[in-house]
Amino acid sequence: MVYLTLAGAISAEIVATIAMKYSDGFSKLWPSLGTLVGYLVAFSLLAYTLKTMPVGTAYAIWSGAGTAVVALIGMVFLGEAATAARIGGVLLVIAGVMVLNLGGAH
Repeated sequence: MVYLTLAGAISAEIVATIAMKYSDGFSKLWPSLGTLVGYLVAFSLLAYTLKTMPVGTAYAIWSGAGTAVVALIGMVFLGEAATAARIGGVLLVIAGVMVLNLGGAH
């Protein structure tokens, strides 16, 4: 159950970040409201997750997954450059989250 809550927090953070892109510096109402609601949901679900999951583990997964998915969305759907360095960076983020979680399992 805790991983479903964390997945919800990650999803809300991703939606909020993409909405922020479309808010045009918070000058467009609906994307700005989407950003606000998305981050409110994301932080609420993350806070709930932290009741039962260690903060290092939860935050590593939340921030790493959010970063990787938003970067991939930017490259695939928003026309951002998909260079070897960017793809390598995403892979390093994923690897870093995995290493942090494996290190915490001992």
